[in-house]
Amino acid sequence: MKSALIQSDIQHTWVEKLERQRHLFESHAESNDQNARFPYENIQWLVDSGYTKLTLPKSFGGEGATVEDMVVLQSLLGSMDGATALSIGWHISLVGELFQKRNWPKEILNEFATDVQNGALVNRAVSEAETGSPTRGGRPSTHAKLEGDFYIINGVKTFTSMSKGLTHVVVAAYIKSIDKVGFFYMPTNIEGLEIADNWDMLGMRATESHDLILNNVRVHQKYLVEIKGEGPDFQNGWLLHIPSTYLGIAQAARDYAIDFANEYSPNSIDGTIGELPVVQQNIGKMETKLLTARHMLWSTAKAYRSLGDVSIMNETAASKVIVMNEGLDVVDLAMRIVGAKSLEMARPLQRYYRDMRAGLHNPPMEDMAYTTIAKRVSSDRKIMKAF
Repeated sequence: MKSALIQSDIQHTWVEKLERQRHLFESHAESNDQNARFPYENIQWLVDSGYTKLTLPKSFGGEGATVEDMVVLQSLLGSMDGATALSIGWHISLVGELFQKRNWPKEILNEFATDVQNGALVNRAVSEAETGSPTRGGRPSTHAKLEGDFYIINGVKTFTSMSKGLTHVVVAAYIKSIDKVGFFYMPTNIEGLEIADNWDMLGMRATESHDLILNNVRVHQKYLVEIKGEGPDFQNGWLLHIPSTYLGIAQAARDYAIDFANEYSPNSIDGTIGELPVVQQNIGKMETKLLTARHMLWSTAKAYRSLGDVSIMNETAASKVIVMNEGLDVVDLAMRIVGAKSLEMARPLQRYYRDMRAGLHNPPMEDMAYTTIAKRVSSDRKIMKAF
């Protein structure tokens, strides 16, 4: 990563730390992918090194990293191992989000901070087979019923990334008595919570995003930490950890293709294929697309930090779409440069291709992003015409 692109002390420090671990992060990526095995070694190093406290405010014992810091570092981590980056990204983005909103009860937020300080790994569990993506607004089938001081929770959550490594989870459940969806904070070793061990997908295999099964899980009512729709409007810029990971994967594909082109010399030509005009054209296209995606994503993160969440709502929504579409093109061009060898299972390009496809199904979905942008533009236009 070019030093000119690194801005803060946090970025400088962690870029150096992460680069020193590149070999560790990359060394097991192939076997983890093939066996759908969680990258335990990578994640444990991130916990031990303090990366999981990155977005925790300094006043709570963390480093106080901004969205901009997160985007830069997650992009770098994504270039090392996409599954590691996406997994840990859910944790550090959730920590950043919660301490920006601060709408949990103070007592529980302090408890959450202590858990993170002690090495906790946390993710939300909101997706369900019946509702599809939670961003589309479906009511969860998982339900919670208050009995005395405890809520009894039953249901099944899908796409629970990092499930085997999580120590805590924030579960969304429908509360019939108040006709609202609530979020409950609980440890994963709580009685009645099980991991289905059923993750068998084409992409992001090593995230082990198994189903989470809740059978009469008893959670004290004080751990009902959020009610959906209550509190101030909040455009969650911390979700930019998602396109950051995929930008990193696209960067890794570009780097592999360039190294291959500079080294591969079939006996049908003089020199390497990197000297061929068609290959140079494709390298130029890859770099242009990466520049487009990187500047969109990083400038959005910078604006989010300085301008606030509401004023850059369109940029936040568009960043995921632009990074994904440009990134998919970069991986495709990289595979065209490498040719049929790009399909060999021993080479990482086929994994980059499969992992990039998975990003299409992380929030926000492309159609939802475009709808959000359209509504905001139409609303702004009406306001302008009123004057």
